[in-house]
Amino acid sequence: MPDRIAEHYERHAHAFDSLRRRNFNERHWLDRFLVGVPKSGHVLDLGCGGAEPIARYVIDTGRALTGVDISAKMIALARTRFGRQIWLKADMRTAAMGRKYNGVLAWDSLFHLPHRDQQAMIGRIANWLEPGGMFLFNSGPEHGEAIGDQFGESLYHASLAPWEYRELFAEFGLTEIAFAPDDPATGGRTVWLVRKFE
Repeated sequence: MPDRIAEHYERHAHAFDSLRRRNFNERHWLDRFLVGVPKSGHVLDLGCGGAEPIARYVIDTGRALTGVDISAKMIALARTRFGRQIWLKADMRTAAMGRKYNGVLAWDSLFHLPHRDQQAMIGRIANWLEPGGMFLFNSGPEHGEAIGDQFGESLYHASLAPWEYRELFAEFGLTEIAFAPDDPATGGRTVWLVRKFE
């Protein structure tokens, strides 16, 4: 399934980037996330796309950013726009990070992974976070799988149940700050903001 996701975004990289740059309804969540990230902090953006608009917003606040995306075309766009940041063409499930981060973003990306991979990624992300580090991501409102449609093609999504995410938070030393199921301000996304224990 992740291979199909990679191929989808590779085929539609420029169309997706153009559409994405016109829609920035998650800004208030990023502001809440950045409250917990020092001004000199470093943010990891998993599924960064072409760096618009989320990575740009973080970079414009003065934080350093490392972006990871499975699409080579998306990473090429990000590198062209922000050459001073770090951009890695990689699968988040196997990417090797040589440092820890003050914040991790997985906006519109983690939910493309099957259930077991999401469970493993919560552990990996917790390990990448500095104590006190912030983690912002989306899921579905309940346990399940769904096939969406984008650019006339099917697109896989999966979610654990809220209680399953909370069990993982407890296991990996994360604490829930905010949870908004079907948040109307972000187009119906289910949003989580969590923090690693100090």
